[in-house]
Amino acid sequence: MNQTKHQKILVTGGGGFLGKAIVRLLVNRGHTVHSFSRQFYPELKALGVTQIQGDISDGAAVENAFKGVETVFHVAAKPGVWGDYSDYYRTNVIGTENVISACQKNYIPFLIHTSSPSVVFNGKDMEGVDETAPYPDEFHSAYSETKAIAEQAVIKASNEQLKTIILRPHLIWGPEDNHLVPRIVDRAEKLFIVGRRTTLADTVYIDNAALAHILASDKLQENPGLSGSVYFITQDNPIPVWDMINMILNAAGKPPVTRSLPFRVVWIIGLFLEVFYKCFNLKKEPPMTRFVAEELATSHWFNINAAKTDLGYLPDVSIEEGIKRLTAWFRENKVP
Repeated sequence: MNQTKHQKILVTGGGGFLGKAIVRLLVNRGHTVHSFSRQFYPELKALGVTQIQGDISDGAAVENAFKGVETVFHVAAKPGVWGDYSDYYRTNVIGTENVISACQKNYIPFLIHTSSPSVVFNGKDMEGVDETAPYPDEFHSAYSETKAIAEQAVIKASNEQLKTIILRPHLIWGPEDNHLVPRIVDRAEKLFIVGRRTTLADTVYIDNAALAHILASDKLQENPGLSGSVYFITQDNPIPVWDMINMILNAAGKPPVTRSLPFRVVWIIGLFLEVFYKCFNLKKEPPMTRFVAEELATSHWFNINAAKTDLGYLPDVSIEEGIKRLTAWFRENKVP
C-alpha cells in the first residue's frame, strides 16, 4: 500500500468498531487524526487522536469540527434493525447531509463514506450482485432505507470541489465487534437455522474493511475520476451462513446451531413480534423481525471485481485467520 503525504484526517464515529480500526491504520501511517463522536474513548487518547465530542445531527458542531481537515472518513451511523424511523433518519440522513455540507464549507477535497449492501436488499437472494444492482422499490428496514438516502446524497455531492467514494462493507466482524458478534453469541441458545442450510453469505473481517477504506482514500487522491463510485467490500469467499455463525459461536466457546425452522414460520413470528412490540411501544429489539428472517434465509454475496480493479483491494486476512484471532480475543478478554 503506497504511503500518501501526511494529512490531517477526521473520522466520524472514530470510537466505533470500524472507525477505530480505520483510525489505527491512519495513525500507523503517520497522519494527524481527529475523531468526531458523541463519547470520549480512552483507547483513542492512547493513540494520540484528538477527540471532538458532538452529535452528527448538529450541523454547526460538524462544520466546526471539520475545520482544517484534508480528508474525511464518514463512518458514524445508527445501525440495527429496530427503532424509530426518525432516529435512523436523524443520524444517517441528516448526519450525512451535515458531513457533506461541512466538507463543502471547509473546502475539504476528499470524502470516504461508509454505506451498506443492505441498501439494495429486496428480500430475495443476492448472488454475485455487483454495483449495478438498483435500489429496491420497497425497503425492509429503517436502517437500509436511510443509508440508501445517505449514499445517494454523497453521490450527488460529488463534483470538482468534493471527491467522494462510497464503500459497502458486508457484515463486518472480528475482535472488539460490538454489533454482529455479540448478537450471535448472546442468542446462541435461542438460534434456529432459518430455511435452507446451504444459503451462502459473504462477510468481511474488520482489518480488511478498514484496509478498503484506506485504499479508497489513496486511490481517490491518485485518480479523482473515481469520484462518485460505489464499491462492495467482502472477504470474496462466500460460505454457508450457518457455517459462519457456528464458527463465531465456536470461537466464543458456544455450541453450534443445529435446530431449524421453515422460513415462513420464522417470518410470521417476526411479524407477530413487530406488531406486539409496536402496540405496547416496547423499545427493546424483538427476538425476531421480518427483515432478520429474510436476511437469514437468503443468500448475500457480491461481485467485488470493481473494488479489486479500481482500489487494488484484496482481503489480507482470511476467514480462518480471522476466526483464530477472534478465538484468542475471546480467551484473553474472558468474553462472553
